[in-house]
Amino acid sequence: MEKLPKIALPVIIAAVILVIVLAKSAVTIGSGEAGVLYKTFDNGVVTDAPPLGEGFHIVAPWNKVIIYEVRQQELFEKMKVLSSNGLEIQIDASAWYEPIYNDLGNLHQSLGENYLQRVIQPAIRSAARSVVGRYTPEQLYSSKRDAIQDEIFAETKKILDKQYVQLNEVLVRDVTLPNTIKEAIERKLRQEQESLEYEFRLVTAAKEAEKVIIEAQGKADANRILSASLTDKILQDKGIEATIKLSESPNSKVVVIGSGDSGMPIILGNQ
Repeated sequence: MEKLPKIALPVIIAAVILVIVLAKSAVTIGSGEAGVLYKTFDNGVVTDAPPLGEGFHIVAPWNKVIIYEVRQQELFEKMKVLSSNGLEIQIDASAWYEPIYNDLGNLHQSLGENYLQRVIQPAIRSAARSVVGRYTPEQLYSSKRDAIQDEIFAETKKILDKQYVQLNEVLVRDVTLPNTIKEAIERKLRQEQESLEYEFRLVTAAKEAEKVIIEAQGKADANRILSASLTDKILQDKGIEATIKLSESPNSKVVVIGSGDSGMPIILGNQ
């Protein structure tokens, strides 16, 4: 019984040491994360193997694991850039990005954990300056927002090529112009709209006038044709037809044949 404590003590010490070693060697990688393994005595960062995935891992206590978020992330940027005529424009944009999973070791080795500040922010700022500098404030304000969004995305993506980062989207949320420029553009747009409306009214009035002229010309032509076709003979024939119909009517009247002008009948009623 007296020897038991002497045997138990080393066991307890060994167990404590084992727990400490396991605590230093155990790594838990959470959801949406991955780990880059750094081998202290074997060439440092591991770049020729996939990163450590989600879950529990045991590594040698002298090695390290650097954990990265590998989900899609969002960067918000407010940038002041110059338009094609030198005016200062503020662009509010955001970029969706994520590290390339299988290149996480290379990303850590070449750029480190602050890769956002090292490459992504400078890339999107440079692309925004380049793209916005091609357009006037009026184009940026009215019709070119989608175009500059696509162009900033394309140029940023080109800059980030081979930087172990994947750019998914660039969104231009707002374009802010100096108030004086904004008011001048809005005034010009209103004037252009009023001019278009006035031209539309003129065109509509011209078409209506043309329609009236055509209708009047048609009536005049019809009357001229009708007048030319009504000879005395036709009028006499029509008068005779009317006389026959009147004579067959039960209404009280007196029909005098051949007493009117050109031999047309005169019809006398009882009133």
